[in-house]
Amino acid sequence: MNSRPARPQLQALGRLTLPLVLAASLTLSGCGYNDFQRLDEQTRAAWSEVLNQFQRRADLIPNLVETVKGEAAFEQETLSRVIEARARATAIQVTPEMLDDPQAMERFQQAQGQLGSALSRLLAVAENYPNLKANQGFQDLRVQLEGTENRVTVARNRYIESVQQYNVLARSFPSNLTAMVFGYQPKPGFTVADEAAISTPPKVDFGGPGGR
Repeated sequence: MNSRPARPQLQALGRLTLPLVLAASLTLSGCGYNDFQRLDEQTRAAWSEVLNQFQRRADLIPNLVETVKGEAAFEQETLSRVIEARARATAIQVTPEMLDDPQAMERFQQAQGQLGSALSRLLAVAENYPNLKANQGFQDLRVQLEGTENRVTVARNRYIESVQQYNVLARSFPSNLTAMVFGYQPKPGFTVADEAAISTPPKVDFGGPGGR
């Protein structure tokens, strides 16, 4: 009985709602909401690639360790440091929340940095052992590790760039108002003592005494 009077009201409500929805969409777009969604996804994708490359490095290390163990006189302390550093790095539980937790990111970076340092030391020391230098399996692993370090650097740089774009948006006006409303906090990035080192992969000189 009330359906007929209600129909014009619903139509009027519909005509009123559509402009409001359009206005809200334009407002959100103009204030950076869509950019936050895009950059957040971009940052997470870049982070996933960083993790993939670190995992690739961790997966190569057991074979490297087993190959080096075949050299009976090899420095056990150097080998132990690599094993322990890998254990610490792989023990860290990586979660999506880490991207928004500066302290967790710092612990992760420290563990990966220690592993990279221990690994570089092992490869440098290995140059003192002719049997290892002549071992094709060891040389193949070394080449794979060097390639992985290059990919780590590329992936890390992409993540740093993505975080920088996201953080600029989160801190700039008027998109910072959108960040406050929706809780978009600046994301922690990689921190290094020498920022110039970010753009170049770590190098180990295998050609002479300077690399040892």
